[in-house]
Amino acid sequence: MTAVDTKDRIYQVLDTIKDPEIDTVSVLDLGMVEQVEIDGQHVTIKMLPTFSGCPALNIIQGNIERAVKTVENVDSVEVQFIFNPPWTSDRITEKGKEGLKQFGIAPPPKYLEEDGSWHVNCPYCNSEYVTMENLFGPTACRSILYCKSCKNPFEAMKPISTLM
Repeated sequence: MTAVDTKDRIYQVLDTIKDPEIDTVSVLDLGMVEQVEIDGQHVTIKMLPTFSGCPALNIIQGNIERAVKTVENVDSVEVQFIFNPPWTSDRITEKGKEGLKQFGIAPPPKYLEEDGSWHVNCPYCNSEYVTMENLFGPTACRSILYCKSCKNPFEAMKPISTLM
């Protein structure tokens, strides 16, 4: 297996590593993988945490290390969490946005209003008639909203941008 084949296989494996809290999206879907480096049989994977204090980082690291070690010609794996460039919600792929909706979480909006406010549609019925119930959700990266059309509470990923 060539280095290119190995890298392709590593990306295939990374696509199977799910967020421990949201099992419908992978670390690739969330845009967390910044770089994969191969040096002989050693692999270094540079990851961007969605939030620096995320308690799931150790779980993600262990899951990546175990999975990537199964790739042919890989003997050791090092996962590094880096903060430059910073992760932004713009990195979430279209597949990731659909996975968030399947889980009942509204993907972050692409645009912020001039006053810094943001708006998402309900992930269940796609209604725009939603209200923010609490900016602070169950994790630092999510808020709690309520859909006045289908009457469901739901979470939304907070928009994180380098422009904020």
